[in-house]
Order: sequence, then structure tokens, then C-alpha cells
Amino acid sequence: MFEKILIANRGEIALRVIRACQEMGIKSVAVHSTADADAMHVRMADESVCIGPAPSSESYLSKAAIISACEITGAQAVHPGYGFLSENAAFAQALQDHDITFIGPTAEHIRIMGDKITAKETVKALGIPVVPGSDGGVPDYEAAIDVAEKIGFPVIIKATAGGGGRGMKVAKNAEELEIAFRTARAESKVAFGNDEVYIEKYLQTPRHIEIQVFGDGKGKAVHLGERDCSLQRRHQKVFEEAPGPVITPALRAKIGKVCADAVANINYIGAGTIEFLYENGEFFFIEMNTRLQVEHPVTEAIFGVDLVREQIRVAAGMPMSFGQDDLEINGHAIEVRINAEKLPNFAPCPGKVRMFHAPGGYGVRMDSALYSGYSIPPYYDSLIGKLIVHGRDRPEALARLRRALGELIIDGIDTSVPLFDMLLAEPDIQNGEYNIHWLEKWLAARFG
Repeated sequence: MFEKILIANRGEIALRVIRACQEMGIKSVAVHSTADADAMHVRMADESVCIGPAPSSESYLSKAAIISACEITGAQAVHPGYGFLSENAAFAQALQDHDITFIGPTAEHIRIMGDKITAKETVKALGIPVVPGSDGGVPDYEAAIDVAEKIGFPVIIKATAGGGGRGMKVAKNAEELEIAFRTARAESKVAFGNDEVYIEKYLQTPRHIEIQVFGDGKGKAVHLGERDCSLQRRHQKVFEEAPGPVITPALRAKIGKVCADAVANINYIGAGTIEFLYENGEFFFIEMNTRLQVEHPVTEAIFGVDLVREQIRVAAGMPMSFGQDDLEINGHAIEVRINAEKLPNFAPCPGKVRMFHAPGGYGVRMDSALYSGYSIPPYYDSLIGKLIVHGRDRPEALARLRRALGELIIDGIDTSVPLFDMLLAEPDIQNGEYNIHWLEKWLAARFG
């Protein structure tokens, strides 16, 4: 087992990994920018190293700075969390070249799944169902219209190197396609330095269902059910739950086995998530995230497992501590993402937190790096916390969430908490009757 792990991240996910290290008797190293000198993850770690100025490009995204921090502190492994360098194949390879363990999949698997076209081709060959669309990148408008006419409108144009909703445009007809195609390419070039795009059939009312998988890197893998992440704004998730309200045990077992068999086949190691659009009983592959997800706590809640602990174990060469037969769903869990944002426009709202009080009680978990007096810097993502609740069933989880939101105090800044108070009053949310377009339409109707 590792004696010391460096966490190449910040905020609540850095704290999450530090806590797992503490429970396993492993020393932890926090890295931080100058803007994060007073951050909670720096205070809680055994050691800390400043790796650069505030901009993430000069600190949290600096491979050289993080490797140097490992060498200075003697860290034997790096946990990347999510975001930043967590899905950077070059970083994983650089660590390997320096004899430092990357707590995650191999550089090869990150590279394969990081390119949307290669990922689609790979999973299709492994038996995972995919959305009808182009066989690869679409070079020009003439090729785009040819693909669109074959699969039928509406279609969605996506950046090959994309993510987070950037470089994605919908076209309902040929006229819209030309503008959407050119816009998607331009956005992709600016955001990712790569203007290649591909085209898929645009499903009308799908849900976003993702399957949590976990492999030992030696041909053994399991699935830990699904999460429904359909409540999204601009392709960004805000509300996640497990199990999915519309997924039956038979469907879960079927798609779960397909996914587990696929990752076992390629000797995948660690945590991964295979994301689907789900409509009319059918699953269509979107992408695979080769890292820990923001919403992993809902899976932990219903299965009673510690995914970060398991990541560390298998990275150290130990066997998985559970098999598929050991995994049984217990109850229902929901997570809401608390962002430092001002409604209704969701404008970032950094600033000083005058008072922070986390909710508690049975079945309530608050993952956050906030504390009273903390100043949220303006340089990073607006996520400041995740509120997770667990109940015997979905109605109890919803009631617990409502109660916990009422206890949560974040004074001094605007947050997204009022959004969830409003959503919980909606019959569609109470009944689990929503899809990936529901929230955008609701926001438009509510706020214009």
C-alpha cells in the first residue's frame, strides 16, 4: 500500500480523497495555488505545496509543477479527483515515466475514451449500443447534410474533443444545420484547439442514465447500477439520483452486465462511468468518463461502498474488495450540486462566506470545502458543495432533502439552493417524470 498520496485537485473532492487517505492510514499531500493558500484541503492534508499562481493553467493544470511536488514530498501516487488533469492521458503517462502511480485508468484507456469518435467505435465493438450517427468526423457541410438525411432530423453536432456542452449544436432541418455545423466547429476550435465534429441523431425526450463501473485492471469488473442525471442546464448536471426512477431491475441487470463485460474485456482499472441517453426502453452510448464522477456519493450511499478507497486499493495492486454478487441496492439517494451562483441567470457569485452551517441528521451527507470566513476565489468552477441524502425509498429521500436544504446556511453569497427548493415543489420532480430537456423548459417558463 502507498505511504503517501498527493491529491492533484482542490475543493470538496480534494477533501474527499484526504479523508479516505486518513481512514486508510496514508499520508496526504495537498497542492494549491496562491489563491487557495487558506483553503480547507490545504488545512486538512498532512503536507501542502504551492504549485503556482491563481490561474489554473499555471497551477492545477501544470503537469511539471505537480510532478515536482511529488518529488519534493516523496508522494508515491497521485489522485486526480475530477476535472483538471483527471482525464489527461499525457499527465497519466508522465507520472508513469517518473515511477509515480496514477490512481486511475491507464493513459491508453484515457486517450481512447477522451476522443469521442474513437470511444464510440471502441464501445460499439465491445457490444455497447450507440446513437445512430456519422462513422467518424464530418469534414464539411456537404458531408454533414448527407449524414443528417440518412439518419433523419433533428440531429446534434458534437465536438470530437468536447465536453461540458461546448461545441454542441442542434439542427432541426437543413437550413439550421449549416449554421449549427459552422458554429459547433468554431466553438470547438476555441475551446479545445480542435475543430473536428461528428453528428448524431438527436433524441426528443431522453433521460441521461449513467452506469458506474469498476475494474481491477486484470480482467475483472463490476457495475454498481445507474444514476439518473437528467436534470441539467446547458448540459451541466444539477440533480442526480440513484437508482433511476424509470429503470427496472431487469433493465439494470442487462445494461450493467454489458458495461461490466466491456470494461473487463479491455482490462480497465479503477472507477469509470459509461453515460447513455435512454429513451423508450433503449440505451444509447454518449461517452465514457475515465475518472470519479462528481455524483459518485449517491452510488456509495445505496451500495455501502467507498469508491475512493477502492480506487486507491486497486491502484496499489490489491484485489477489489467486492464482487458483483456482493452488490445489492439499499434504498434511494439524491445529490444536489450547490453552486456559488445568482439566480435566475446563474451568474458566478464568488465572495466571502460570512457563515456556513452544514445540515446533519440521519441519512444526510454534505461534501464541501466551505467554512465561515472563507473567501471563494473567482478563478475556478462555481461548485462549492454537494448535498447528498439517503432514504429507504425515493419519497423518504425527497423528504430528507427538503429538510436538509432548510438546515443549510451559506450566508454572504448567492447560491443555487433556492433552485432546489422550487424544484422539490414540482409534481414532475416528485414523481420522477422528467428528461434532459425538462429543466431548461422549466427555467424558461419560470424566469423567461
